[in-house]
Amino acid sequence: MSDLPPALPPDPTLARERDLDALAGLLPFDARERLAVLLTDEDAATLKHLARSGMGANTLRALASDLGYLEAWCLAATSHPLLWPATEALALKFVAHHLWDPAERESDPRHGMPSAVEDDLRARGLLRVAGPHAVSTVRRRLAHWSTLHRFRGVEGPFKAPRLRTALSLAVRANRRPRARKSQRAVTATVIETLLTTCLYEHRLVDVRDRALLLVAFASGGRRRAEVAGLRVEDLVREAPVPRDPADPDSPTVPKFTIRLGRTKTTTAEDDARVVVIGRAATALFDWLALAKIENGAVFRRIDRWGRLGSAALDPQSVNAILKARCVRAGLDPALFSAHGLRSGFMTEAGRQGVPLPEAMQLSQHRSVQQAARYYNEAEIDKGKAVRLIG
Repeated sequence: MSDLPPALPPDPTLARERDLDALAGLLPFDARERLAVLLTDEDAATLKHLARSGMGANTLRALASDLGYLEAWCLAATSHPLLWPATEALALKFVAHHLWDPAERESDPRHGMPSAVEDDLRARGLLRVAGPHAVSTVRRRLAHWSTLHRFRGVEGPFKAPRLRTALSLAVRANRRPRARKSQRAVTATVIETLLTTCLYEHRLVDVRDRALLLVAFASGGRRRAEVAGLRVEDLVREAPVPRDPADPDSPTVPKFTIRLGRTKTTTAEDDARVVVIGRAATALFDWLALAKIENGAVFRRIDRWGRLGSAALDPQSVNAILKARCVRAGLDPALFSAHGLRSGFMTEAGRQGVPLPEAMQLSQHRSVQQAARYYNEAEIDKGKAVRLIG
């Protein structure tokens, strides 16, 4: 007989961590550890399948995060893991727990998310807001819940009339204002202020940041993931064009086209393209020439000693660069984020009288309502309606 101790049963959490290691490039390390505790084996298998299917990194990251939250919420609210397929009653409970009326809760403490569920989620570090959730967050989690059902090959309750009615009523009762991704828009004036901090024409980090800010804004307010993912192979250098399109004899300015590929609203098959001319094009060409980049990632990491790496910036680095430039320019970094480039482009277009369809062609907004919200806010204080009473 062997004197060796009996083998210990495998730890399912460690096994899921190994499964999630396949997503190491998409999920932060701390998130993998947390998700390994929250997710089931079937959840991990679903995420691995989605990764293999070529789903965008940002979408997969959001799906994984929301799946982890849903599993934790369901366990706290029902003492059971998520059901697949979910019942209509469970989806209704999710809405009731996250979209509620603070005024009603003052008179009825049972209204909204039960305190025991709230305490559990806060202890896990998954619940940080005080009061009801943002409507956009709830809609996103429901949409991801529905997407995960489809990938598992089961039907969910998300098209049920009662759920849609309940969500509509809950949204109406929810009084939490929509939080903007960037409190202030990064308009042309803000861009010019930030560019004053990029003065050294031969320092890599200044030339890179100048090109990044100008290209991100001038190409329609590109999302940070699109900026970080830009590759030389996506750029098409075009013939110079007149600075003034109404005057063919005006001085010419450089031009290039960006093939966007897969974005939040387009697929690679859409062959979406945007055009950049003038200062932004010049700044990009200067950066590529100084950094001697001929292929691969356009915007790359630069270490503290000024050495250029081969790896592309991650999307969060785009946000960090903008905030760092705000600090140097004397602006409050808490008021600005990378999304402000997108809202700033539309705001500036409205201020300068650019037709909305023309602005949307460059920004690639799919929703006229969303695009017009930024566009119209820039013009509202110039109209007669706000001056009716003097």
